[in-house]
Amino acid sequence: MDLIAGESSKVLRKQGFRSLKLMSVDMEQELGNEPEPFGADYGRLDNGLVYYVRRNSKPRMRAALALAVKVGSVLEEEDQRGVAHIVEHLAFSATTRYTNHDIVKFLESIGAEFGPCQNAMTTADETIYELFVPVDKPELLSQAISILAEFSSEIRVSNEDLEKERGAVMEEYRGNRNATGRMQDSHWQLMMEGSKYAERLPIGLEKVIRSVPAATVKQFYQKWYHLCNMAVVAVGDFPDTKTVVDLIKTHFEDKRSSSEPPEIPVFPVPSHEETRFSCFVESEAAGSAVMISYKMPVSDLKTVKDYRDMLAESMFLHALNQRLFKISRRKDPPFFACSVAADVLVARVRLHGFSEREISVVRALMMSEIESAYLERDQVQSTSLRDEYIQHFLHKEPVIGIEYEAQLQKTLLPQISASDVSKYSEKLRTSCGCVIKSMEPKSAATIDDMRNVVSKVNSLEEEKMIAPWDEEKIPEEVVSEKPTPGYITHQLEYPEVGVTELTLSNGMQVCYKSTDFLDDQILFTGFSYGGLSELPESDYISCSMGSTIAGEIGMFGYKPSMLMDMLADLETALQLVYQLFTTNVMPQEEEVGIVMQMAEEAVRARERDPYTVFANRVKELNYGNSYFFRPIRISELRKVDPLKACEYFNSCFRDPSTFTVVIVGNLDPTIALPLILQYLVSGIPKPPQPVLNFNRDDLKGLPFTFPTKITREFVRSPMVEAQCSVQLCFPVQLTNGTMIEEIHCIGFLGKLLETKIIQFLRFEHGQIYSAEVSVFLGGNKPSRTADLRGDISVNFSCDPEISSKLVDLALEEIVRLQEEGPSQEDISAILEIEQRAHENGLQENYYWLDRILRGYQSRVYAGDLGASCKILEEGRLRMRESLAPQTAQAALQRILPHPSKKQYTAVILMPQRSRFGFLPSIFSSRSETPYIRDTKILAGVAGLGVLVFGIWRYSRK
Repeated sequence: MDLIAGESSKVLRKQGFRSLKLMSVDMEQELGNEPEPFGADYGRLDNGLVYYVRRNSKPRMRAALALAVKVGSVLEEEDQRGVAHIVEHLAFSATTRYTNHDIVKFLESIGAEFGPCQNAMTTADETIYELFVPVDKPELLSQAISILAEFSSEIRVSNEDLEKERGAVMEEYRGNRNATGRMQDSHWQLMMEGSKYAERLPIGLEKVIRSVPAATVKQFYQKWYHLCNMAVVAVGDFPDTKTVVDLIKTHFEDKRSSSEPPEIPVFPVPSHEETRFSCFVESEAAGSAVMISYKMPVSDLKTVKDYRDMLAESMFLHALNQRLFKISRRKDPPFFACSVAADVLVARVRLHGFSEREISVVRALMMSEIESAYLERDQVQSTSLRDEYIQHFLHKEPVIGIEYEAQLQKTLLPQISASDVSKYSEKLRTSCGCVIKSMEPKSAATIDDMRNVVSKVNSLEEEKMIAPWDEEKIPEEVVSEKPTPGYITHQLEYPEVGVTELTLSNGMQVCYKSTDFLDDQILFTGFSYGGLSELPESDYISCSMGSTIAGEIGMFGYKPSMLMDMLADLETALQLVYQLFTTNVMPQEEEVGIVMQMAEEAVRARERDPYTVFANRVKELNYGNSYFFRPIRISELRKVDPLKACEYFNSCFRDPSTFTVVIVGNLDPTIALPLILQYLVSGIPKPPQPVLNFNRDDLKGLPFTFPTKITREFVRSPMVEAQCSVQLCFPVQLTNGTMIEEIHCIGFLGKLLETKIIQFLRFEHGQIYSAEVSVFLGGNKPSRTADLRGDISVNFSCDPEISSKLVDLALEEIVRLQEEGPSQEDISAILEIEQRAHENGLQENYYWLDRILRGYQSRVYAGDLGASCKILEEGRLRMRESLAPQTAQAALQRILPHPSKKQYTAVILMPQRSRFGFLPSIFSSRSETPYIRDTKILAGVAGLGVLVFGIWRYSRK
């Protein structure tokens, strides 16, 4: 790629936003052309069904579909509590045309994976069915729409169907009965007290799930599922919208509801002037928390004035969140994390308001966000547009189009002053439907305590005794003295992957790929070989805390609370990398104290979690109690040497010649290259002597050993409500040369096992909600020649009473696959799912970032990125071409123990009730075994820490 100066399309597009003219607005002007939503072919059939159809090419050859139904759990009678959710489950199980989960099987056969691409949800007021399907063949869209038509009026509710689905619904119910779920339910009931909503949680009641008759479920379905209460939404890469509308008419026009539709009742939530208090004690809670909620009427969004008020509210919440974060990082903070509203601070805002500087920061941030949205208006995902139309149907939210909205925000944002924003605090008074709730693992606070605090704050406000906000001094730029630009010593082009590789004068390697997927997104990350695996065990814990401590002190030269006020662009992000390499982080008592206090609180939270003993035993059993996998204890935290931690962190970023940085996104080389040369070269000099400069073939890898015999254990943990989790694990050893095809193969096998176990344990036996199969290859040396070892694990939750039986069934299914092989239908579905995911990934910056990193970190990389990427892709294609029932069967025998029953570990978490009913905690903490490439874990540990511009911007929202 020649780096020739010239205007890029990106620059022109940005000028397009900047030249967007301000509007002359009438505050009473209606938004959009209601009820016509912007951009959609919109209408209503004679039977009452509403439809929305829109063309959108992101992603290509895909469509996001939905059936939205204005029916939820609030419509249930007492003996029906949970039935709305059961109907949603039954939809995928059987309809008039489909039976035995044939809908799921068909969708998987076209690459629409169960879960990510075919799903549904039930709330108090609505049920939404969603599909994400390929449309490169005309018949696929027709079949997908026909499935939504089946959901609308043809769901089959027989005794057999219901009995088969009860177990899955019950397991979903059980999964929600943990500390988080109980606290959420308690808060919902407190907020909705006095209304029917308080008694109609969508998950329902256990006794209803276990015993409700099919006739009762069918009665609910026939009574409320009426086409006049439904909408079909179709957004995708269609040739035209008329064809799609015709398909909707073909499949829905003849549908008729079985009876006259009853009017959907409205259930008001009563307001209250007095503050409501509640102290909720949850012995399994991850920590103590206070939730302050203000109930207020939902504001209509019909006019420009309504939109302006919404912007002011957003600015208020942005500004308040900025303050709350800064307070959480002060010495002896009152909380570690807080967002949106805290009464004492709202009182401060009512007295003193926000400063113009605070609001100018928020205004600039929101202007930047709407600019990005405007620039990327033709690159919006179809799922996002689908969701807009769903909200238009369900909640009458206007859809006005990003062009008009950008023009409106550009006009209105400068007109909203700090005093306008501060006025919003008047709505957040404790006399305005306020509910204050404490949640603790042990009883400490009382209602009188909270009432006294509120009274004190109100008194201080009345007496005007709350001091103004003390603002930090924020630098204008991250780097005040800009370094002298360096130079490029070597440049290579890899046209096969569309990337340019630069070797800079300080030895750093930079690889960039320009894309047009999103106009305002640039992602980058970097890695260097060597990390915690190269340290002696005695230094491991202190050094592993290095990035955490450095992050709190300010690894980029400033505290996090100061950086959050800075707008992000490519130059700012590169300045942060420059600061990362040039900042010498030194431990300060105040910051280190906060970090260690938060770390100790996290350890205590894990110890209250009933899953902790399970996760710890899984790691201990499978990895031989290796210190890399052993959970950290408070006694070990207290021995951490902050100086050693910071010295190690600093040393990781002292030698730029060890780093490879990959940049992907809408990158204009004429703009980006001068910035790269300025911030990543001479300002980051190569040290006289190498620092942490490792040969990848000499790295140690992580020490662990998998058991050689069958190990089957029950781990018992006290719980408030019975939970059960199973992890079934098999060792993996790959010894076939570069193993490129084997690594691809093990990914296919993992997906095959996951699909078959879900089909077997859920669809056939109806006993689980879901299952996950994970592949772990992350503990290996990044050597180009050593064997690979790891494991494949099967995870699911279930009824404790049948856990052993389900382990046996899972083992039998895996052995059956080894002995008989999968069917051609199974293989075709797995190949289709993988291919569709690959096609979608090719249109995403994150995919290409990962693909290039894999090219560099692959076992076959020998200095030529293009060759490495080519070998990886050819290995993937050869694996796809060779994958058949027989080859999959042989791979299952070769890669797993054969038969699988001869070597495995099975750990089952079971409830153990305490004599006193006092029990410790949950915050779902299952053993993670992600599929990590052979070099990734070692490269990433001491890697660039991942400075991803897009994620950083998003996190600040």
